[in-house]
Amino acid sequence: MTMDINSMLYRLCSVDGVSGDERSASEIALSMLESYTDDCSIDDFGNVIGHIKSTGNKPKLLLDAHIDRVGLIVSFIDDNGFIKVGAVGGPDRRVLAAQSVTIHGKEKVKGVVSVLPPHVKSGDGVPKIDEIVIDTGYTKQELESRIELGDRITFDCEPVAMLGTRYCAGALDDRCGVASILVALEMLKSNELAFDLDVSFTTQEETGESGAKIAVYDLDPDYILEMDVSFAKTPDSDRAKCADMSKGVMIGIAPSLSREVSGRLISLAKLENIPYQLEVMGGKTGTNADTMSVNKSGAKACTLSIPLKFMHTPAEIIDTDDVISTAKLITAFATKGGAENG
Repeated sequence: MTMDINSMLYRLCSVDGVSGDERSASEIALSMLESYTDDCSIDDFGNVIGHIKSTGNKPKLLLDAHIDRVGLIVSFIDDNGFIKVGAVGGPDRRVLAAQSVTIHGKEKVKGVVSVLPPHVKSGDGVPKIDEIVIDTGYTKQELESRIELGDRITFDCEPVAMLGTRYCAGALDDRCGVASILVALEMLKSNELAFDLDVSFTTQEETGESGAKIAVYDLDPDYILEMDVSFAKTPDSDRAKCADMSKGVMIGIAPSLSREVSGRLISLAKLENIPYQLEVMGGKTGTNADTMSVNKSGAKACTLSIPLKFMHTPAEIIDTDDVISTAKLITAFATKGGAENG
């Protein structure tokens, strides 16, 4: 597989894969993972599972990122053909008005989130999910031949490379984490590993980390590196709670994470001159690491996060250099081990 990150992100982010219906995204990710192992598949829960190296005589390291994305679900079609929806995950309701969407039914149906013009609307409040309707132009009968209740809905945003190394798409949370693992696997080719290595691209993270619970139970790792996204600074953000885009991977420090692994990653980043930042959290991380680290007898886990702007909107933005920094740190940990003398 050619390591063109922009092309990889385009493939990953162009498919739907809203939580609970990730098959299309899982199949794309599986096809990419097959470049690095023949021992990979999609399990009954939709998780992509791959075994890269399994000797049985080394500690087990799991690299995980979630494959699902936020979106909407069809909950009702009224007599006039308007579609009522429910939220899947936490899409940002502030930006839904007049968005172009795709309903993934028996066929793909285009629609627009209905909104009153400002001339006839009073107030400027953010609509609640149960107030949102989608207009497709079809009658109820025409819609019912094309879609069903429970079909997932995604926001239309063509993935696009921006100036320099910036990239914009609607599913970068967390398809860019998936990409960071694939880039790391390319870097790890022909390298001696300090671990038996497994990979999982897990489902339903946005709705409760269910895929992670299934995957980690069977894999039962000793160490976990969880690749996800976190908040990048914007002009209106809380500077103390956000990281700088383009300044490297965010290494997690939290009560729910292994301080030993966090410290080891910091040491490796310094040793290898890998750009990094710290992400300090006072409780749980809000990622699959919270679920995976307490499986069976537990695992030493840490998050590696990619700074991302405009989370859970149709136009998330990252810097692909931060994806590369993440991949380099994964590679350093996988080859040099989880201890100073590893």
